[in-house]
Amino acid sequence: MDGIMSKLRNLDAYPKINEDFYSRTLSGGLITLASSVLMLLLFISELRLYLHTVTETKLVVDTSRGETLRINFDVTFPALPCSILSLDAMDISGEQHLDVKHDIIKKRIDSHGNVIEARPDGIGAPKIEKPLQKHGGRLEHNETYCGSCFGAEESDDHCCNTCEDVREAYRKKGWALSNPDLIDQCKREGFLQRIKEEEGEGCNVYGFLEVNKVAGNFHFAPGKSFQQSGVHVHDLLAFQKDTFNVRRKKSVLS
Repeated sequence: MDGIMSKLRNLDAYPKINEDFYSRTLSGGLITLASSVLMLLLFISELRLYLHTVTETKLVVDTSRGETLRINFDVTFPALPCSILSLDAMDISGEQHLDVKHDIIKKRIDSHGNVIEARPDGIGAPKIEKPLQKHGGRLEHNETYCGSCFGAEESDDHCCNTCEDVREAYRKKGWALSNPDLIDQCKREGFLQRIKEEEGEGCNVYGFLEVNKVAGNFHFAPGKSFQQSGVHVHDLLAFQKDTFNVRRKKSVLS
């Protein structure tokens, strides 16, 4: 055992000087104390710099022109049915996208947030075998269907074959569709009945928008929108409701 300890001592690269050959002084003690304090301060300073987060602000001019910005979104409205929810986008250049439908998916959800199976259009609609033609008569078996736009036609050959076509024609004219039950297409498709059956449901809408790189906004709102005397307006008369709960449960934007 003593032999092992002796060999370990021989490995000491820093042999100690015998106390007979050195002396302790006051100046040496002060230098030792000062250097120790200085090393401690340097250690604390470097540690603080290491732990501190540096925020760097940089402003870069975007020189690109004509490019668009993609905005991804995933928003849930727990008390607003999908059938009455619309999305509009507009910017200061005057470009407007009303009731955007492309690249957007809507999911009906119940009061507990569970996804409801999508229902094909027309289920629950009244049974009308012969739709009303534009000229006023009923569709015959040898005729091509051309529905009336109820005064909102853009031309003599303009046809509105669905309730959505009529609502779109009214929107372009800046008119409000006050009673869809008076519109043959809406009555045939059960427009109001479908809205009543979706009472208490919510909607999860997700997708993306391609917008110009200028100041602007996009918003979700009930009803179709249109321009009336330069004012952005949403048509809510068709839904025959006094209030709408547009509270959001979840919003994800990127």
